Amino acid sequence: MMEQHVAAYREEAIELLAELETSLLDLEETPDDHDLISRVFRAMHTIKGSGAMFGFDTIAAFTHEVETVFDLVRNGKMKVTKELLNLTLQSRDHISALLDASSGLGEIDGNAGDAIIAGLRTLAKPVEAAQDQTAPSAPPVEVVKPKETELQTWRIRFEPNRELLLCGSNPLSLLNELRDLGTCQITAHFNNVPTLDTLVAEHCYLYWDIVLTTSRGEAAIKDVFIFVEDDCRITIKLIDDASKTDNEVSKLGQILIERGDLSADKLQTVLEQQKPLGELLVAGGMVTEEKVQSALAEQQHVKNARQERMAAPEAAASIRVPAERLDQLVNLVGEMVTVQARLTQVAGKMGEPDFVAIAEEVERLTNELRDTALNIRMLPIGSTFSKFKRLVRDLSMELGKEIEMDTFGAETEIDKTVIEKLNDPLVHIIRNSIDHGIEKPDKRVAAGKPATGTIRMGAEHAGDSVLITIYDDGGGINRDAIHKKAIELGMVSPIAELTDQEIYSYIFAPGFSMAAKVTSVSGRGVGMDVVKRGIEGLRGTIVVDSELGVGTTITLKIPLTLAIIESLLVKIGDSHFVLPLAAIEECVELSRLDIVNSHGRNVANVRGHLTPYICLRDQFSVPGERPEIEQIVIVAVHGSRIGFVVDFVVGEHQTVIKPLGALYQDVKGISGATILGDGSVALILSPVDLAKMAETREHEQVI
Repeated sequence: MMEQHVAAYREEAIELLAELETSLLDLEETPDDHDLISRVFRAMHTIKGSGAMFGFDTIAAFTHEVETVFDLVRNGKMKVTKELLNLTLQSRDHISALLDASSGLGEIDGNAGDAIIAGLRTLAKPVEAAQDQTAPSAPPVEVVKPKETELQTWRIRFEPNRELLLCGSNPLSLLNELRDLGTCQITAHFNNVPTLDTLVAEHCYLYWDIVLTTSRGEAAIKDVFIFVEDDCRITIKLIDDASKTDNEVSKLGQILIERGDLSADKLQTVLEQQKPLGELLVAGGMVTEEKVQSALAEQQHVKNARQERMAAPEAAASIRVPAERLDQLVNLVGEMVTVQARLTQVAGKMGEPDFVAIAEEVERLTNELRDTALNIRMLPIGSTFSKFKRLVRDLSMELGKEIEMDTFGAETEIDKTVIEKLNDPLVHIIRNSIDHGIEKPDKRVAAGKPATGTIRMGAEHAGDSVLITIYDDGGGINRDAIHKKAIELGMVSPIAELTDQEIYSYIFAPGFSMAAKVTSVSGRGVGMDVVKRGIEGLRGTIVVDSELGVGTTITLKIPLTLAIIESLLVKIGDSHFVLPLAAIEECVELSRLDIVNSHGRNVANVRGHLTPYICLRDQFSVPGERPEIEQIVIVAVHGSRIGFVVDFVVGEHQTVIKPLGALYQDVKGISGATILGDGSVALILSPVDLAKMAETREHEQVI
């Protein structure tokens, strides 16, 4: 049981560290935002409290030092400075390293942690010294949060789940923390305690009502329960403060109703045993009947308004599920899609109306189940974008540049497996933009630009794909310099006529680098080739557009999911193949006469435009004679149109991708396989790899 809670703490801590980094980077832009300061403090408080609970004492002790400093910030005694944010970001990294080390991943540099703590204490010393000074000449500390010096009285109900004790939490310690906040009245309730024959010693059956008078505010009360809030029900309500100048105290019935211990109907039943107050007042001549009716109308109006608020839909609940279970679910749905296709095929052959109707219903349900399962794995891409703000911040400081990062489309959703595999390519692109793209401030000012450069990253849906754009307003790409470098490296003939896109494509070649010297950021000729391989591994494409002196835009087109794709099923001889539908532009016929008219060249005239094609029968050495009329499937590859000649186009197909075995991982031109409805296997073709293979073969023949 304890191992399960430790694993849950690790997972929660990783999420909190990610949220902490995002909050700190946002706080750098708005250092007076009290909500962000409270968010940072709560994240630290939760990491510390849960860490101490589950045996992560080193993490708890280190985090306590950071939390202490941010408590000064939260109470308005200390300002948010760049030095504080630098140390806190370093603290976040150190906590992450401590967490990894506890799992046996890596070692800890104790000196680094000590240096961070020393830096934090140095920042806090002037504040602590100012607190100790009593002389009138002591400089006042600017308050950056609302004052909380007034006494307020709060009603709190603390109802733990029965399993709270099994998680290692002690309700009494939480109650003692509340006592430390001010004057406290605590009442325990025993009505849920069962008889001895059914009582479980490890369960918590009590709950508590607390009335607390404190000057610390609601945030301090919530902090007490911050790392058990998911394991209990807590209600906190302000019942008295300085704004209430009268001496009227809530009536007993009102208090019982507000606490939920008595229903209004039951109270009304008791009150109806005596005459209504309105009748007594009218009979005594104290008010007129019209005034009583007016007061009753106001009372009913407020009651109706409250009922409308109570009827509002509740917030959607969420549940944490391990990623492995989602992967297993998607795999099972994929198997169902395959079985459903086979069922549809068999039903069509039999022609039995009832059987066909059942097959159609199963197909509808399977499609809905597929869409639901895939949507479960969808995550906002903003979780990835937030990581790069830290990268931009650190690298810009290292290189002496001033760079801001803007994002858009953070709510765009994409499969979690795609997000995970996008991280490395995006890191390389951003590092390249910072090092090669954005100029230093003096050069930017001399060129008539703002001293601060901009990197803009965003995402948007485009059919069954996502377009991810990375733009920088730097110096752009020197087309002629790349062309010259490619000629020097023997990548292209000096007399070859190339388009801008073809020239830009050389920056993705292995070993190609325009850096004048090797730095810690770039210059070794690795990086952009990794980007291309990574994007193509996701069945995506990459396009570069640049203007010298203005900036560069890199656009990635990535499929929404890697599990199930819409495709085009084709046939060559007795073999079936699959082409991704997203890249296909059209299909046209290829006759024997067209082949004769091309004079032995693999090009076809498609509405006045010459389109090169690859004969897949020859590519895969499929035996048999070519049919009189073949089909050309025209696909967009790196901005160019390339045709793939097949015997017959079967039609659109919902393809469940199955990875190839270890022996076939390096087979060129094939990215996977799928099982058809009749149980046969069809290979999934990679248009990019096939085009590259044909280009290489043609180049070798010319040489």
